Amino acid sequence: MQAPKAASGTRADVCRRRRETRRLPSDRQRLSWLRLIRSDNVGPATFRDLVNHFGSAETAIEQLPELSRRGGSARTIRVASIDEAERELEAAQKFGAVFIGIGEPDYPPALRRIDGAPPLIAAIGDLALATRTSVGIVGARNASVSGAKMAARMARELGAAGYVIVSGFARGIDAAAHRASMESGTIAAMAGGLDQPYPPENNELYKEICAGNGLAVSEMPMGWEPRARDFPRRNRLIAGIGLGLVVIEAAQRSGSLITARRAADFGRLVFAVPGSPLDPRAAGANGLLKDGAILTTETRDVIDALAPSSRLFSDDGPLFEEPNNDGDKPFAEPRDDDRSRVIEALGPSPAEIDDIIRHTGVAAQTVYLVLIELDLAGRLHRHPGGMVSLAFDGE
Repeated sequence: MQAPKAASGTRADVCRRRRETRRLPSDRQRLSWLRLIRSDNVGPATFRDLVNHFGSAETAIEQLPELSRRGGSARTIRVASIDEAERELEAAQKFGAVFIGIGEPDYPPALRRIDGAPPLIAAIGDLALATRTSVGIVGARNASVSGAKMAARMARELGAAGYVIVSGFARGIDAAAHRASMESGTIAAMAGGLDQPYPPENNELYKEICAGNGLAVSEMPMGWEPRARDFPRRNRLIAGIGLGLVVIEAAQRSGSLITARRAADFGRLVFAVPGSPLDPRAAGANGLLKDGAILTTETRDVIDALAPSSRLFSDDGPLFEEPNNDGDKPFAEPRDDDRSRVIEALGPSPAEIDDIIRHTGVAAQTVYLVLIELDLAGRLHRHPGGMVSLAFDGE
């Protein structure tokens, strides 16, 4: 069975027409989207709920202080200013990067479908790589010689089969996979801003990627230096962009396993290369195999497993655009008793929003609005699968 090739014939024409007829964000919308996602306590899920409820990012921004107050925040929420957003757009332009909205043609189609997909990503390099079918390769930063060799071989062979390789730009396995797939196509998911690559020893590799021999993407602001808590967000991008994920050498507690969990949450195939039980770097991959990951000893294992689903994430999937219906409905504040019932239904354990709606009997629109209030006030945790829990003092 062959790996994915470019679509042809009528289907290709349909997909092309759909891409060409998409309503792209105006400059004003792009600025408002950037302001909204850069405001305090606004993550991708809250961004989507706000825009769906208020009809546009611009209207949602106006409502942020009041929503946060109603959610119980003791301080005024920080709302990103027009000047801040304009400075970031200007910094990206000077660096040679662009911001891609979730409804635009160059947004990775598989990433668009994940729970909590970033509404905007910054990108630099060959944008055509974003829409091709990708496979993630991740693993230990302190990789062994054999582990790095395996990563390079699989990256080259998957590239020759038509796949773009996506990884996290870390030293070790990630860097080996990027270097080996530079000619066929590689995507580096960054933990910090595009102008703050990490680690510094990969700077020459990064220059090659930015020059158009690859593609670098990030959801973090320009100028943002990566911190420890930013890497799990980066791992989510790797898991979301790829159709499958290959883990080569990973310790028992490692970022690679976080990426594997997210990939499984997103319905991706997870592959693991076995290693010696005596090598701590193999403990994580071996554990994945015990948990049901696909045993992988050669590239053909990945190609054969992915072939049946290689077209599932073509670029004609669901889009997210501003409804532009902000004048059609009033922004009614939830009644106090409805708000109390929703808060009482929440607890420290993650719950599905549909279950909260059924349990409380409160209208779905009202439940979502209360959750937005709590989220903006810093009183809500969001979990994979769209589940939520209440944040208590000290969390």
